[in-house]
Amino acid sequence: MASTSAEIIAFLLTISGWVLVSSTLPTDYWKVSTIDGTVITTATYWANLWKTCVTDSTGVSNCKDFPSMLALDGYIQACRGLMISAVCLGFFGAIFGLVGMKCTKVGGSDQTKAKIACLAGLIFILSGLCSMTSCSLYANRITSEFFDPSFVAQKYELGAALFIGWAGASLCIIGGSIFCFSIAENSNSPRRGYAYNGATSVMSSRTKVHNSVPEKTPPKHFDKNAYV
Repeated sequence: MASTSAEIIAFLLTISGWVLVSSTLPTDYWKVSTIDGTVITTATYWANLWKTCVTDSTGVSNCKDFPSMLALDGYIQACRGLMISAVCLGFFGAIFGLVGMKCTKVGGSDQTKAKIACLAGLIFILSGLCSMTSCSLYANRITSEFFDPSFVAQKYELGAALFIGWAGASLCIIGGSIFCFSIAENSNSPRRGYAYNGATSVMSSRTKVHNSVPEKTPPKHFDKNAYV
């Protein structure tokens, strides 16, 4: 029962993490920078893995998509590949997690389901590592440019999408680890075997009871002629 509850908690954690990781791809604010005036913010610059935009004080945004994938910086291409891999791995991990959980009716025996659940945990851990690496790589580029005194272009700060990606990756890694530990709990739990002797009828049970009770025979009385 404890392992079943742990698998349910792990599945909820991993699915929540996968949803958060998937939501970072269309999120706009991977990096953000503002130009402040005397009273209000005059312009806000922000960018993600697909485009870079600027929003003026009236709320009008002008965006420009990245022109060519081959002309992009290497870290953006790496982040794209890692995030797409994280989303795909999380999808397959969710399928294996459903099959490997004890509360589902598919997957075969308990030992087979435990192995499938462990495989789902490894996939989710790999998905979380991909997302964590992508967000960390992107954040490292932002911080290195921000603290570089020789960098004269527009400097950015960390956007909300990076924190969402880190949170989702952490949930995937934690839930995947619980899935992997579930196979150890299943292997350590003793399994009881029961022998089936077949159904006994009412007549046979009565016969057994009748045979088990010793019969009391009345004492025999002999007359005097019996000894002659």
